[in-house]
Amino acid sequence: MQILTANRLVDGDVVFLTGNYDWSIEINDASIARDQTEACRLEDIGTKADKSAHVVGCYLVDVVIVEGRIEATHYREIMRTKGPTVRGDLGKQANVYGSGGLRSGQSPLAAQNHHEVQQEFAHVSL
Repeated sequence: MQILTANRLVDGDVVFLTGNYDWSIEINDASIARDQTEACRLEDIGTKADKSAHVVGCYLVDVVIVEGRIEATHYREIMRTKGPTVRGDLGKQANVYGSGGLRSGQSPLAAQNHHEVQQEFAHVSL
């Protein structure tokens, strides 16, 4: 099984082609190609979408269905669905895990260390 992914040009966010031929930031909205014919159809749509200048870098991603949810099988794609990994309080992961702390699955000690590191480097501008 495969889905079509790309990056939206307006903001660079990872998007997935839906069954309505629109783009969603949610992987579970993606249209799933269950055979080679459907995968080729998605690739054709991706080629046209790349030319439209709405999205860029369209390609197919291998997926599986786990407990009714779409999950990418490759580590790179798993990370792309979660958003930036440098800040747990920003991006898609903030919506899922909160801003660090206990809701993120961190131990209280790890959360405290995270806070201390943030304070130590607060003066550094990026």
